[in-house]
Amino acid sequence: MTDLLHNPVFYAVAVPAVILIGLSKGGVGGALGVVGVPLMALAMPPVQAAAILLPILILMDVAALWSWRNTSRDWRTFRNLIPGAIVGIGIGWLTAAVVTEAAVKLIVGVIAFGFVIRWFWQKYAGRDHPRGHNALAGAFWGMVSGFTSFVAHAGGPPYQVYALPLGQDPKVYTATNVVCFAVVNAVKLIPYFALGELDTGNLTAATVLMPIAFAATVAGAAVIKRMRAEVFYPISYGLVFLLSLKLIWDGALAVW
Repeated sequence: MTDLLHNPVFYAVAVPAVILIGLSKGGVGGALGVVGVPLMALAMPPVQAAAILLPILILMDVAALWSWRNTSRDWRTFRNLIPGAIVGIGIGWLTAAVVTEAAVKLIVGVIAFGFVIRWFWQKYAGRDHPRGHNALAGAFWGMVSGFTSFVAHAGGPPYQVYALPLGQDPKVYTATNVVCFAVVNAVKLIPYFALGELDTGNLTAATVLMPIAFAATVAGAAVIKRMRAEVFYPISYGLVFLLSLKLIWDGALAVW
């Protein structure tokens, strides 16, 4: 494996990716978190990019769990989504193990593209009316969330498809989201370890990036106070859109 720590291209893609994810974790929202793996996948295999980011995400999860420790959670959401999410992680594991690097890159690009389309649909077609819990819908969207979380650490949008229409109090929604993805990210350690992606090189790269991630997470709260959502989200999703097209193009050329 190429020594990433001596590769300037690694820093050119990894530092912006970690900053964007940190801002997302700090309160900006889920949009920027989608950028991380597609951005890093421009310079390395998507599975390796996701493996480097996983320990960083888990560190962020620990901080988030502490921050929201005294807030109520909707445990029914947790029960409906987590079993499906574990199945989705298993599907992602199988996908990473049996398909080519180009196919994984194509999958990541299609996932990112889908998130942009979903955002436009929500913005211009409006949201659904509030609804109650549905175990079958929870299992399905949990599975999609687990899969996209494994492949690209992008499980947030499928989670939101199920959870946002519930009309939960924002604090309850956030605290439930935090505990769900803390479990999902912890479970992902097993397949990533089995795939050999949590090796010394990747863990060292993650360690180097952790201070940047921490600083970006702290800065996220300040950013969200200064930037209007109607300005910020079009910019972030526009970046996801461009990255998704690049990955789809590269993956499709290699696959076909």
